[in-house]
Amino acid sequence: MSGLSFLDTNILVYAYDPSEPHKQKASKELVRGALLGRSMISVQVLAEFASTLLHKVAVRRTADEIGIMLDILSPINVVVPDADMVRRAVEAHAAYGVRFYDGMIIAAAERAGCERIWSEDLNAKQEYFGVVVENPF
Repeated sequence: MSGLSFLDTNILVYAYDPSEPHKQKASKELVRGALLGRSMISVQVLAEFASTLLHKVAVRRTADEIGIMLDILSPINVVVPDADMVRRAVEAHAAYGVRFYDGMIIAAAERAGCERIWSEDLNAKQEYFGVVVENPF
């Protein structure tokens, strides 16, 4: 087993959102691990992270602030989507009933050879294509 994990978008968002200190603390630990090479993210996760901080969280961030955050996160290994990942996301939808973009998270984690996905959104303890979801909160 690789020991690698995959971080869903909510982990990155909580790391920069002080409105829930317990979730922020746990998320920061996971992000630190990712910066040390223990976890992966995807292009989709980065895009959703930026969009959420621009538009949805209680404390919205400026484009300059988000640029700095993206620079800080840049050492994390990133999975880049391709046509095969899109197909696998569709297969995840068919096999597990997940939404397409959750299927993309699953497909990216599988592609990266991750053992687990850290996520608040997917079903904790559920296994998708051999990757288990864990909720860190």
